[in-house]
Amino acid sequence: MNKEQFEKILDRCCSMLTEEAKNSLFKTSAQFENRVREVLDIIGKENSEFQIDFNPHPQAFPDIAMGEYGVEVKFTLNDTWRSIANSVLETQRIDSVKHIYVVFGKMGGIPEVRWGEYEQSVIHVRTSHVPRFEIELPPESGEAKESLFKQMGIRYDDFRKLDMQDKMKYIRSYARKIHPDGRLWWIEDSNGSDQHTTPIQARLYTNLTTEEKTRLRAEAALLCPSIVKSGRSRNKYDDMVLYLLTYHGVLCHQARDLFSAGSVANPKNDDAGGIYIERALKLIEEEMKKAALTMDDALFVEYWGESVPPELRIKRWLEKADQLATEWTPSKSLFRD
Repeated sequence: MNKEQFEKILDRCCSMLTEEAKNSLFKTSAQFENRVREVLDIIGKENSEFQIDFNPHPQAFPDIAMGEYGVEVKFTLNDTWRSIANSVLETQRIDSVKHIYVVFGKMGGIPEVRWGEYEQSVIHVRTSHVPRFEIELPPESGEAKESLFKQMGIRYDDFRKLDMQDKMKYIRSYARKIHPDGRLWWIEDSNGSDQHTTPIQARLYTNLTTEEKTRLRAEAALLCPSIVKSGRSRNKYDDMVLYLLTYHGVLCHQARDLFSAGSVANPKNDDAGGIYIERALKLIEEEMKKAALTMDDALFVEYWGESVPPELRIKRWLEKADQLATEWTPSKSLFRD
């Protein structure tokens, strides 16, 4: 099977999935990925070109391997063709796969499923606990963005074979190019293992607008329910601070002030007492609900270790928070409407 033949299979697969999505939206990334496997399996059995593994390693890259061809599945409930992708490390790379494609299910707006070549679809590298690629499929009418690898001056197949230290040289150079006037912060990992030097353009939390502060607090609180732990708990804010820094380039040097400061938890200065973190969270309930419905599923997989449908994320957050809080019960006071 050559590339042209495989791409015709992807054309057919995406056409079938688009029709299914128009009739009934896919609800979760897991549901969508499983259906992609099923449809490819149906097509594969017709010509015996490949077999689909329905029990792959959960962290395998790409998600679906078919001989020397592979498919990485992306999914969003939003009206966008952009998504967080795999880690730059590619520690679970399937070596037999030589050509990788993206099958992307977009359920927001007009539901549609499309495919693209992986190398051409990677348009940015962003930071989390480790650097991660970001992909975007081009709109039907409009120019495709230049791929990250073209911007870095190296083919993807050559880049992926480098060790992490050499990969970071390209990523640093790219970061300097896109932020020529920005101040770059360098996060070093002295062990040289899974976390490496990661470039980002940093902003101080204190310099943000009130609207942006509120939005980022809501996102961070949702991803990091550990903030409800006892005030005596060490490191309860670590994940939240790292999220703001690595995903948004925002440096917060007084983490407790995000939720425990009087100006945040008690803006009216009414001396009503109570637990400050509880009061602070009640003030951003609506923003947290919005974040739950719109944030990328990959973030919840990364921070919670599981994929949760948007409409169930607040419920799941409360379950997690109830297990972590010792001085109060979040589900008895938050999101009661």
